[in-house]
Amino acid sequence: MRIVIAEDAVMLREGLCMLLASRGREVVAAVGDGDALLAAVAEHSPDIAVVDVRMPPSHTDEGLQAAIQIRRDHPGLGVLVFSQYIETRYAAQLLAGGAQGVGYLLKERVADVKDFLAALDRIAAGETVLDPEVVTQIMGASRRAVALSTLTLREREVLAMMAEGRSNNAIASALFLSYGSVEKHVTQIFAKLGLSPSEHDHRRVLAVLRYLQA
Repeated sequence: MRIVIAEDAVMLREGLCMLLASRGREVVAAVGDGDALLAAVAEHSPDIAVVDVRMPPSHTDEGLQAAIQIRRDHPGLGVLVFSQYIETRYAAQLLAGGAQGVGYLLKERVADVKDFLAALDRIAAGETVLDPEVVTQIMGASRRAVALSTLTLREREVLAMMAEGRSNNAIASALFLSYGSVEKHVTQIFAKLGLSPSEHDHRRVLAVLRYLQA
């Protein structure tokens, strides 16, 4: 098995290289950013790429975006996203292109070297290997997106202004609506997002969180 590793933490990158080499896997390149990963895959044509999510320059989602591009440009190449972060939007895009030969594992939840190596073997063989927490969060993000899709354009505008911290009076003034109309829109937003009245939860805050998460 020929492997390319993309990990910006030098000690972890070197540790993975030594671990894999000691178990009979060949690491053909080990790089620290998304651009170098794409170049290494193009040069070495590995069997699998092990990719962290957050890498330079912004340390947000460069690794996962590079993984999506690799799957698009090299459909037969296995990809294991190995990170402590779950980025649901790009993870869903990665799987949408075909889940065969794709894995997403969380660093802190891989407790056994044998399990990690077995995951690599399965991905290289075309299987899908996902941490249950990754699946849970992707499904949750999907449900939130579906709920938001039921909102009308006006309701989305109202919710966006709620996310800016504006009161109903301020929203009414900005959108040239009556205060009563804004209240009705807010009530509809709560209903469509499944936010029932509660003594313990602040529905306005929960609605804004749904908006931001989606």
